[in-house]
Amino acid sequence: MSEVLVRTEGAVGRLSLNRPHALHALTTAMCVQITHALQAWADDPSVKLILLDHTGERGFCAGGDIRMLAESGAGDGAAAREFFRIEYQLNHLIFEYSKPIVTIMDGVTMGGGVGLAAPSRYRIATEKTTFAMPETGIGLFPDVGGGWFLPRMPGHIGMWLALTGARIKAADCELVGMATDFIPSAQIEGFKAALVADPAAVETLLTQFEGDAGRPPIAAIQDQIDKAFGQTSLEGIFETLEALATEWAQAQLAILAMKSPQTLKVAFRQLELGGRARSFAENMKTEFRIGARVVQLPDFQEGVRAVIVDKDNAPAWRPPSVSQVSDDLLDAIFAPLALEDEWVPLT
Repeated sequence: MSEVLVRTEGAVGRLSLNRPHALHALTTAMCVQITHALQAWADDPSVKLILLDHTGERGFCAGGDIRMLAESGAGDGAAAREFFRIEYQLNHLIFEYSKPIVTIMDGVTMGGGVGLAAPSRYRIATEKTTFAMPETGIGLFPDVGGGWFLPRMPGHIGMWLALTGARIKAADCELVGMATDFIPSAQIEGFKAALVADPAAVETLLTQFEGDAGRPPIAAIQDQIDKAFGQTSLEGIFETLEALATEWAQAQLAILAMKSPQTLKVAFRQLELGGRARSFAENMKTEFRIGARVVQLPDFQEGVRAVIVDKDNAPAWRPPSVSQVSDDLLDAIFAPLALEDEWVPLT
């Protein structure tokens, strides 16, 4: 059975992630398959809209194929770099796509799943939606366009999400712009059928099926988020959280203490650069440079061991503290690659 179901229904191109045993985590082959379908439909006048969803009940997409990335990173890293290159080209293709893409985030939407959803024109959340960019917990970084989308969220919520890996639900997804609409899960199949019947009516149908996601919990802590995570350095964030001394601030410090210090520093610089990037492609070029290098660094290998393989959740980070992460190490991670190795968008 194909890991992505590709078909047309009427004037709608349909893509369904179909790797339920792995929560639809993306493989290189899946990214290639989606890319080829989107390229074909872009030039097909009979296809007016793209609908991206998943099979089964467990979630939209939990991320990328982390085990493959770790195994590759333990060797020459070639397969990991190829995955990042192809995945980021797909992210960019969706971002620039000329036809509307409707992505249904009915369930877990993390990492690579965010890379599919965030650049889509319409992003539908349900009460089952759980959004997160949890990469700092495994020594990776919030990629797939995180450097572009996260700093463009209201206030400094994106920096908080990037560093802590906090999980948010539908109402907060609407607040931060991750979701454009909320439809109750029980109504999703009816919405899809109506969309296939009349893709030109997408805006009307979204209004017709729209539900109430409720009050966003982040609204109650947004002032604290902005005060703490709006600092000009990672060290400033830690100092402000300590000074705040609220229950929430103490909880954030405890969460950050479990993350890879190297990755926290990388993510902070990534979001700073991404917030100033002039184009999505410029951001993705930076993220590819980071990805090409961090998969071969000790923290990614150790994070995967601790969280995914052994599941002891006791990683031994190197270096063990934020103060020991040197600017030289960061500069090396972000440095340009050889010209022939740099990431470029699909032509």
